[in-house]
Amino acid sequence: MKRILVIEDEPEMRRNITALLRYHDYEPIEAGNGREGVELARRGKPDLILCDVMMPELDGHGVLQTLQQDAALALIPFIFLTAKGDKDDWRSGMNLGADDYLTKPVANADLVQAIETRLRRSQQQARREFKPDFSSSQPLLKLGLTPRAAEALLWLAQGKTNSDIATILGITESTVKKHVQEIFEKLGVETRSAATVRTLEVLGSLPH
Repeated sequence: MKRILVIEDEPEMRRNITALLRYHDYEPIEAGNGREGVELARRGKPDLILCDVMMPELDGHGVLQTLQQDAALALIPFIFLTAKGDKDDWRSGMNLGADDYLTKPVANADLVQAIETRLRRSQQQARREFKPDFSSSQPLLKLGLTPRAAEALLWLAQGKTNSDIATILGITESTVKKHVQEIFEKLGVETRSAATVRTLEVLGSLPH
Protein backbone atom coordinates (compact mmCIF):
# COMPACT_ATOMS: atom_id res chain seq x y z
CA MET A 1 0.00 0.00 0.00
CA LYS A 2 1.43 3.34 -1.09
CA ARG A 3 1.88 5.94 1.66
CA ILE A 4 0.89 9.50 0.84
CA LEU A 5 1.77 12.44 3.07
CA VAL A 6 -0.92 15.15 3.11
CA ILE A 7 0.37 18.53 4.34
CA GLU A 8 -2.68 20.79 4.66
CA ASP A 9 -3.55 23.31 7.39
CA GLU A 10 -7.31 23.34 6.72
CA PRO A 11 -8.77 20.44 8.79
CA GLU A 12 -11.83 19.86 6.59
CA MET A 13 -9.79 19.82 3.39
CA ARG A 14 -7.30 17.45 5.01
CA ARG A 15 -10.08 15.11 6.14
CA ASN A 16 -11.66 15.04 2.69
CA ILE A 17 -8.35 14.25 0.99
CA THR A 18 -7.37 11.52 3.43
CA ALA A 19 -10.83 9.92 3.13
CA LEU A 20 -10.47 9.91 -0.66
CA LEU A 21 -7.01 8.34 -0.40
CA ARG A 22 -8.25 5.57 1.91
CA TYR A 23 -11.12 4.86 -0.48
CA HIS A 24 -8.55 4.31 -3.25
CA ASP A 25 -6.45 2.01 -1.05
CA TYR A 26 -3.68 4.48 -0.20
CA GLU A 27 -2.31 4.97 3.30
CA PRO A 28 -2.53 8.68 4.16
CA ILE A 29 -0.26 10.43 6.66
CA GLU A 30 -1.53 13.79 7.94
CA ALA A 31 0.35 16.97 8.78
CA GLY A 32 -1.30 20.25 9.81
CA ASN A 33 1.56 22.55 8.86
CA GLY A 34 4.79 22.65 6.89
CA ARG A 35 7.22 21.97 9.71
CA GLU A 36 5.23 18.95 10.89
CA GLY A 37 5.11 17.76 7.29
CA VAL A 38 8.89 17.89 6.92
CA GLU A 39 9.32 15.87 10.11
CA LEU A 40 6.79 13.25 9.02
CA ALA A 41 8.46 13.01 5.62
CA ARG A 42 11.80 12.34 7.30
CA ARG A 43 10.32 9.71 9.62
CA GLY A 44 7.85 8.04 7.28
CA LYS A 45 9.52 8.23 3.84
CA PRO A 46 6.19 8.50 1.98
CA ASP A 47 5.77 7.42 -1.63
CA LEU A 48 4.23 10.79 -2.58
CA ILE A 49 3.56 14.16 -0.95
CA LEU A 50 0.50 16.40 -1.38
CA CYS A 51 1.26 19.85 0.01
CA ASP A 52 -0.70 23.08 0.37
CA VAL A 53 1.21 26.25 -0.58
CA MET A 54 -0.12 28.83 1.86
CA MET A 55 0.46 27.57 5.41
CA PRO A 56 1.65 28.97 8.75
CA GLU A 57 5.16 28.32 10.13
CA LEU A 58 6.53 26.94 6.86
CA ASP A 59 4.79 27.35 3.51
CA GLY A 60 4.72 24.77 0.73
CA HIS A 61 7.65 26.30 -1.13
CA GLY A 62 9.72 26.12 2.05
CA VAL A 63 8.71 22.48 2.54
CA LEU A 64 9.80 21.55 -0.98
CA GLN A 65 13.10 23.41 -0.70
CA THR A 66 13.84 21.71 2.63
CA LEU A 67 13.10 18.24 1.28
CA GLN A 68 15.24 18.82 -1.80
CA GLN A 69 18.24 19.39 0.43
CA ASP A 70 17.90 15.82 1.75
CA ALA A 71 19.07 13.23 -0.78
CA ALA A 72 16.81 10.60 0.78
CA LEU A 73 13.72 12.75 0.23
CA ALA A 74 14.51 14.83 -2.84
CA LEU A 75 13.10 12.34 -5.35
CA ILE A 76 9.73 11.79 -3.63
CA PRO A 77 6.97 12.89 -6.05
CA PHE A 78 5.65 16.25 -4.82
CA ILE A 79 2.30 17.80 -5.76
CA PHE A 80 1.34 21.33 -4.76
CA LEU A 81 -2.28 22.04 -3.79
CA THR A 82 -3.25 25.70 -3.82
CA ALA A 83 -6.17 28.07 -4.07
CA LYS A 84 -4.16 30.20 -6.48
CA GLY A 85 -4.88 29.74 -10.17
CA ASP A 86 -2.57 32.28 -11.77
CA LYS A 87 -0.56 30.83 -14.64
CA ASP A 88 2.66 32.49 -13.47
CA ASP A 89 2.18 31.01 -10.01
CA TRP A 90 1.77 27.55 -11.55
CA ARG A 91 5.02 27.98 -13.44
CA SER A 92 6.90 29.20 -10.38
CA GLY A 93 5.78 26.13 -8.45
CA MET A 94 6.94 23.82 -11.21
CA ASN A 95 10.24 25.68 -11.48
CA LEU A 96 10.89 25.00 -7.80
CA GLY A 97 10.92 21.31 -8.67
CA ALA A 98 7.33 20.27 -7.95
CA ASP A 99 6.00 17.38 -10.03
CA ASP A 100 2.54 18.87 -10.31
CA TYR A 101 0.49 21.90 -9.28
CA LEU A 102 -3.26 21.47 -8.70
CA THR A 103 -5.65 24.32 -8.03
CA LYS A 104 -8.20 23.84 -5.24
CA PRO A 105 -10.94 22.84 -5.27
CA VAL A 106 -9.62 19.96 -7.34
CA ALA A 107 -12.02 17.29 -8.55
CA ASN A 108 -11.52 13.91 -6.88
CA ALA A 109 -10.96 12.19 -10.21
CA ASP A 110 -8.31 14.74 -11.23
CA LEU A 111 -6.49 14.39 -7.91
CA VAL A 112 -6.46 10.59 -8.11
CA GLN A 113 -5.27 10.74 -11.74
CA ALA A 114 -2.43 13.09 -10.80
CA ILE A 115 -1.37 10.81 -7.95
CA GLU A 116 -1.46 7.69 -10.13
CA THR A 117 0.51 9.43 -12.89
CA ARG A 118 3.25 10.60 -10.48
CA LEU A 119 3.53 7.24 -8.73
CA ARG A 120 3.74 5.40 -12.05
CA ARG A 121 6.43 7.77 -13.31
CA SER A 122 8.33 7.41 -10.04
CA GLN A 123 8.33 3.64 -10.44
CA GLN A 124 9.58 3.97 -14.01
CA GLN A 125 12.39 6.24 -12.90
CA ALA A 126 13.31 3.87 -10.09
CA ARG A 127 13.95 1.20 -12.73
CA ARG A 128 16.05 3.61 -14.80
CA GLU A 129 18.69 6.20 -14.07
CA PHE A 130 17.20 8.88 -16.28
CA LYS A 131 14.03 10.94 -16.34
CA PRO A 132 12.07 12.75 -19.05
CA ASP A 133 13.00 16.32 -19.85
CA PHE A 134 9.78 18.34 -19.79
CA SER A 135 11.57 21.68 -20.19
CA SER A 136 10.68 22.05 -23.88
CA SER A 137 8.09 20.82 -26.35
CA GLN A 138 10.58 21.18 -29.22
CA PRO A 139 11.51 17.44 -29.38
CA LEU A 140 7.81 16.58 -29.82
CA LEU A 141 7.70 18.37 -33.16
CA LYS A 142 9.33 15.29 -34.67
CA LEU A 143 5.99 13.55 -34.16
CA GLY A 144 4.56 15.77 -36.89
CA LEU A 145 2.60 18.03 -34.55
CA THR A 146 2.08 21.76 -34.85
CA PRO A 147 4.04 23.78 -32.25
CA ARG A 148 0.88 24.50 -30.23
CA ALA A 149 -0.23 20.86 -30.25
CA ALA A 150 3.27 19.87 -29.12
CA GLU A 151 2.96 22.25 -26.18
CA ALA A 152 -0.42 20.74 -25.31
CA LEU A 153 1.05 17.23 -25.47
CA LEU A 154 3.91 18.25 -23.17
CA TRP A 155 1.39 19.10 -20.44
CA LEU A 156 -0.99 16.24 -21.26
CA ALA A 157 1.88 13.82 -20.64
CA GLN A 158 2.34 15.38 -17.19
CA GLY A 159 -1.20 14.45 -16.21
CA LYS A 160 -2.87 17.79 -16.89
CA THR A 161 -6.56 17.97 -17.83
CA ASN A 162 -7.85 19.94 -20.82
CA SER A 163 -8.94 22.69 -18.43
CA ASP A 164 -5.46 22.81 -16.87
CA ILE A 165 -3.79 22.99 -20.27
CA ALA A 166 -6.11 25.81 -21.35
CA THR A 167 -5.12 27.81 -18.28
CA ILE A 168 -1.40 27.17 -18.70
CA LEU A 169 -1.31 27.98 -22.42
CA GLY A 170 -3.78 30.85 -22.23
CA ILE A 171 -6.21 29.32 -24.76
CA THR A 172 -9.79 28.06 -24.66
CA GLU A 173 -10.66 24.54 -23.60
CA SER A 174 -12.29 23.92 -26.99
CA THR A 175 -8.98 24.78 -28.66
CA VAL A 176 -7.21 22.32 -26.37
CA LYS A 177 -9.69 19.64 -27.43
CA LYS A 178 -8.80 20.31 -31.08
CA HIS A 179 -5.10 19.96 -30.26
CA VAL A 180 -5.76 16.68 -28.41
CA GLN A 181 -7.67 15.38 -31.42
CA GLU A 182 -4.72 16.33 -33.64
CA ILE A 183 -2.37 14.55 -31.25
CA PHE A 184 -4.43 11.36 -31.32
CA GLU A 185 -4.60 11.39 -35.12
CA LYS A 186 -0.89 12.12 -35.66
CA LEU A 187 0.27 9.56 -33.10
CA GLY A 188 -2.26 6.95 -34.14
CA VAL A 189 -3.54 6.51 -30.57
CA GLU A 190 -6.96 6.64 -28.93
CA THR A 191 -6.20 7.43 -25.30
CA ARG A 192 -4.27 10.00 -23.26
CA SER A 193 -2.27 7.18 -21.67
CA ALA A 194 -1.09 5.95 -25.05
CA ALA A 195 -0.17 9.50 -26.06
CA THR A 196 1.78 9.86 -22.81
CA VAL A 197 3.78 6.71 -23.54
CA ARG A 198 4.77 8.07 -26.96
CA THR A 199 5.75 11.37 -25.36
CA LEU A 200 7.95 9.68 -22.76
CA GLU A 201 9.65 7.70 -25.51
CA VAL A 202 10.58 10.93 -27.27
CA LEU A 203 11.63 12.75 -24.09
CA GLY A 204 13.86 9.92 -22.92
CA SER A 205 11.94 8.23 -20.12
CA LEU A 206 11.19 4.96 -21.88
CA PRO A 207 13.23 2.82 -24.25
CA HIS A 208 12.08 2.95 -27.89
